[in-house]
Amino acid sequence: MSQTVDRALSILPLLAEGPADLGRVADRLGVHKSTALRLLRTLHEHGLVYRQSDQRYRLGARLFALAQEAVENLDVREIAHPHLVRLNEECGHTVHLAVYEENEVLYIDKVESRYPVRMYSRIGKPVAITVAAVAKLLLADLPDTERRALADKLDYPLYTPRSTPNAPAFLKELERVREQGWATDLGGHEESINCVGAPIRGADGRVVAAMSVSAPNVVVTADELLTLLPLVRRTAEAVSREYSGRPPAKDSL
Repeated sequence: MSQTVDRALSILPLLAEGPADLGRVADRLGVHKSTALRLLRTLHEHGLVYRQSDQRYRLGARLFALAQEAVENLDVREIAHPHLVRLNEECGHTVHLAVYEENEVLYIDKVESRYPVRMYSRIGKPVAITVAAVAKLLLADLPDTERRALADKLDYPLYTPRSTPNAPAFLKELERVREQGWATDLGGHEESINCVGAPIRGADGRVVAAMSVSAPNVVVTADELLTLLPLVRRTAEAVSREYSGRPPAKDSL
């Protein structure tokens, strides 16, 4: 039975490349045409493949409907929260999760630092969009034209001498974030607070959320906080795998 299921599922990525006839499906699976036909008929009955008038098969509408329904029902906060808690337990600092909605970047989860010095951030509160690490990660992933249009509309308050001063500087920073795959806020919003962050990606590779670790200078220096970047990125990758449904890396099995 497991071999039958494996063969049936192997048909789907083949058809994702484009319509294929019975002979090509059989060749790809390494089976007789009669076996391939039985598998295709079963998938067709469930709406996962569709037989065209030219006798070739393509992916069925039911498959796309299921995928869309699954995406709509995903809750990135619910998936990410246990990972955020573990990260907080390992490093001791404040951990945030944020998303981009209607031209704002909002915190949707927070795990407090174990240290007595606390941050004033709150779940549901917009972040300082021109300086926050999570905002840079989310905006850097926008299409170029949308990213530029947004940058031109933003105000650039100088919270500290390290704040982003204008749109050209902001776009340059976002390009750097796109290239390196992580972001920082080293005293850009509050001189005494530093932050490192990493993106959470969906199945299509697009950034769906961003997470970060933040700490005040009195607890840890900026250089010390940056040493946590590999841990933050591994955590973000673990959330991304779970959110997108990708299997874990082989070395974690």
